[in-house]
Amino acid sequence: ITKELDMKIHEYQARDLLKQYGVPVPGGIVVESTAEAAKAFEQLNSSLAVVKAQVYAGGRGKGGGVKLAKSADEAKQAAEAILSKPLITPQTGAAGVKVNKLLVAEGVDIDKEFYLGMAVDRARGGPVLIASSEGGVEIEQVAHDNPDAILRIPIDAAAGLQGYQARMVAFGLGFKGKQVNQAVKAMQSLAKLFIELDASLAEINPL
Repeated sequence: ITKELDMKIHEYQARDLLKQYGVPVPGGIVVESTAEAAKAFEQLNSSLAVVKAQVYAGGRGKGGGVKLAKSADEAKQAAEAILSKPLITPQTGAAGVKVNKLLVAEGVDIDKEFYLGMAVDRARGGPVLIASSEGGVEIEQVAHDNPDAILRIPIDAAAGLQGYQARMVAFGLGFKGKQVNQAVKAMQSLAKLFIELDASLAEINPL
């Protein structure tokens, strides 16, 4: 993801970049067949996994491209269901898209979901950190229905996201205790990735 490599990337590729920059990411294995999906479930050694279609389109869950599995057999069945037909989402059109790769990701217990992302503020010509305590839903809808739930922090590309800025966001999201430092580290790592790799030139689909 540089000025020479302007491209779209899949979720599993975005996850690899996040890990390189120190952002915590659950384990995951990329597969291309039902047998590989079953084997991946066993390799993850988790009681829960998520089988996710790797395509350039959002809304995969709504289209049936994201399925939970609690065993290797369920992972195999989920893979078969996703790979056997085109995936149709609000972003693919009626014809849908063929799924060739799947991500079998380690499942996690979720108490609350948050949204964290980076974008370019065209008006000021610089990066901006976007965060919300209302994660797990379409951020565009949150911005429309409850704009006060969205935090936007302009970032100096040369200096990066400063500690005080990240702490302000962490407190604004409701984090407490050791969660604050964990959130600050994740936010600064994400901002560093975005700026150093010039990720504004790429379309990252982490959903």
